[in-house]
Amino acid sequence: MVGLTDDVWNPGYGAEIPLMRQYWLAKKDKKEVTLFPYIKDGAVEFRILGDGYEEIPTDFDPKNGSVARAVVTCPVCGSVVDAKTTRRMFQEGKAGQRMVAVVLHHPKKRGKTYRVATVEDVRVFSEAAGYLEEKREWLMLAWGMDPVPDEALPPTGTLGFRIQRYNMSTWGDLFNPRQKLALIAFVEKVRQAHARMLEGGAEAEYAKAVVSYLAISFDKLPVFNSSASKWQSNIEKISNAFANQSIPMSWEYPETNPVVFTAGSYETSLNTIIGSLKNLLFNSSTPLIAQSSATALPHPDNFFDAVFTDPPYYDNVPYSYLSDFFYVWLKRTLGHIHPDLFSTPLTPKKNEIVAYSHGEGGFAAGKQFFESMLKQSFQEIHRVLKPDGITTIVYAHKSTEGWETLINSLLDSGLIVTGAWPLHTEMKTRLRAKESAALASSIYIVARKMEREPTGFYNEVSEDLKRHLNEKLHRLWDEGLGGADFFIAAIGSAIEVFGRYEKVMDYEGEIVRADRLLSDVRRIATDYAVQQILHNGFSGEITDLTRFYVLYRWSYGAAKVQFDDAHKLAMSCNIDVAEEWGRIRGFIKKEKGFVRVLGPQERKPDDLKNPSELIDVLHRVLLLWENSKRDEMVSLLRDSGYGGGEAFYRVAQAVSETLPIENKEKKLLDGFLAKRERLREEVRKEDVQTRLFE
Repeated sequence: MVGLTDDVWNPGYGAEIPLMRQYWLAKKDKKEVTLFPYIKDGAVEFRILGDGYEEIPTDFDPKNGSVARAVVTCPVCGSVVDAKTTRRMFQEGKAGQRMVAVVLHHPKKRGKTYRVATVEDVRVFSEAAGYLEEKREWLMLAWGMDPVPDEALPPTGTLGFRIQRYNMSTWGDLFNPRQKLALIAFVEKVRQAHARMLEGGAEAEYAKAVVSYLAISFDKLPVFNSSASKWQSNIEKISNAFANQSIPMSWEYPETNPVVFTAGSYETSLNTIIGSLKNLLFNSSTPLIAQSSATALPHPDNFFDAVFTDPPYYDNVPYSYLSDFFYVWLKRTLGHIHPDLFSTPLTPKKNEIVAYSHGEGGFAAGKQFFESMLKQSFQEIHRVLKPDGITTIVYAHKSTEGWETLINSLLDSGLIVTGAWPLHTEMKTRLRAKESAALASSIYIVARKMEREPTGFYNEVSEDLKRHLNEKLHRLWDEGLGGADFFIAAIGSAIEVFGRYEKVMDYEGEIVRADRLLSDVRRIATDYAVQQILHNGFSGEITDLTRFYVLYRWSYGAAKVQFDDAHKLAMSCNIDVAEEWGRIRGFIKKEKGFVRVLGPQERKPDDLKNPSELIDVLHRVLLLWENSKRDEMVSLLRDSGYGGGEAFYRVAQAVSETLPIENKEKKLLDGFLAKRERLREEVRKEDVQTRLFE
C-alpha cells in the first residue's frame, strides 16, 4: 500500500493516509473478502471482512477506495486533495509505503486466506532496506556497476509512462527495498552459476548457453515483483506489470515470494523455459535467426516464397522503452558474457519504427518518420519475395491516422493486397479493453508480389469500391463483427480495391491517397451499419445528429475517443464535432484531445428543456422515467411526435444493444423499453383526447 501524510493539507494532524483504488482481496462468485479501513486513535487501521471472516457492512462498498486518478480523500478527516498536489507531495518525499495484509496459501489445502500485517511483518520488511545497502555496496565494488538498475526512465511524455510524476526517475525506483534485495540476490546467483561451470571444466559456449537461459528465466521475476504489479481480486493472483502495455502508477501493489512455487516465482519461470526447450527438441529442423533492420534485410532479391510480419501499431505501444525494463536486468546477469549485446546504457531507439510524439518536431515528425520507415520495410518485403510470392501483414490500430500511414506505405511498396480479414486476437478482459475503445480484432492483410495496373481513375475505382465493400460488409456483419472492429475491417477490405493500381487519380489529375479512400470507406460502412443497427428500417427517418449518436455508441460504447476519430465518424454523418460540442445543451463534449458522448444520466435536466432532436427527446424521456414523472413523459412523447412512431423506439433499442449490462444508460433504456407498448397506447389515447378538445 502507498500512503501520504495528512499534515500536508491538514497541518498538525500527521495521520498516515492509505492510497488505495479499492479494497477487494477476493471478488468472485462464491468468495468475497475485503480490507476494511477504520479509524482508531486518529489513525487508519484495517480488518479483514467477508466470507470466512466478519460480515461486510451493508453501507461499505469495497470498490470505492481513497484515491482515484491521483485525487485523494482522507478517510480520517474527509479532506480532499487534488491530483497536482498529490504528485507534488510524492516529489517532495512526503509519501511512503506500508504492508497492510498478507496472503496465505497452505500447500495441502485449496484456496487462499488473508490476515492483517503484524508488527513482525512490518519489521522484517523494514530490515530488508539495511541488508540491501550492505549487499548493494559489496556487489557494486565486485561488478563495477550498480546492481540495482540506475538507468534513467523514459523522457517525460513518453506514451505509457506517467510514473515519473511520482518521484520515480530510474528503473530501480520501480522496486521496493525488499524486492531489490531479492532481485540482486538472484542476479548474483546467475553470475555465480556461470563462474562455477567454467571452474568445473564446462565448455565456454555450453556455459554461456546455460547461463543465458537462467538469465532469461530470472528476467520474468521483475515483472511480478515490482511496485507496478497489481492484485487481481477476481482470480486472487498477481498480474504482471505489463497487463496494459504501459507502466502506470499502482497505488496498492502486491509482493510475491520468488522462492515459493507460485505465480511470479523463479521456479515457475524456469519451468516455462524448460518446457519450451523440450518442445524445441521435437523439431528436427534448425531455423536461421538473424538480427537486422526491417528496412535493410540481409537477403538477395527474389529469395522468399512467403514473408509474415506484425509491424508496430503506429503509436500504440512504446516497444523499446518497455523493453528497457528487461534490458537493465539482463545487462546485469549477461552483460559480461554478451558485451556486444549490452554495450549501450539502454536499448537503441533511433531507428525504431514507431510514431513517437516526444522527439524533435513533435507528433508530425513522428508520423512522417513512421510512414517513411514502414514504406521502406514493405519495399524490402517486395524485393526479397519471389514473383507471385505472398506476404501476410497483421495490423490492429484503431485510429484513422494509423491506418492512413499503413495504407500509404502499402500503396507505395509495389505489393498488391489480395485479401484482408479480421481475426479476434485480443482478450476482452484485459485492462486496455475495459478502459478504452480498444479493438478486439487484428486485420490480417494478404498481399502478393505481382504486376499492378498502371492507373485507375477515381470515379471508376469508387464505384468498384462500393460494390466490393457492400459484399464484404454483408459477410462481416453475418460473422458478428461489430463496433470499431467493423469499420477497421472495412478499411482492410478497401485496400484490396485500391491496391490493384500503381496510382489512383481523379479527373483533375490529383493523386488519391489514403485519407480520401478512408473517407469513402467510412461513409459506405456508416450507411450499411445504420441500416443493420436499426434492423433494416427507419434509417431515413432519423436526423444526422441522432444517426451519429447511434453509431458512436455502437462503435465505442461509453468510451472516450481521440478527436480525429470522432470527427471523421461525425463527418460520415454530415455533422461537425467542433460545432456540436459548442452547443450549450449538446451531448458531445471535448476533453483535452478526446471526445466523449454523454448519456442521459450525465446531462442536466435544464439542458434538455423543450427538446426537438430525437436523441435529446429520448434522453429527457429517460430522466423523466427514472424520476417516475410518467404524465410529463407521456406528454413529451406526444408533443414531440415521436411517441407514436416506431423509429423512436427502434433507436432506443439499438442504443441499448450496444452498451454493457452494468451501464447506467442501458438500465434506463431497458426499463423504459419494457413498458413501450403500454406507453404507446397512453400516447395514442392522450393524442386522441387532445384533438377532441381542440
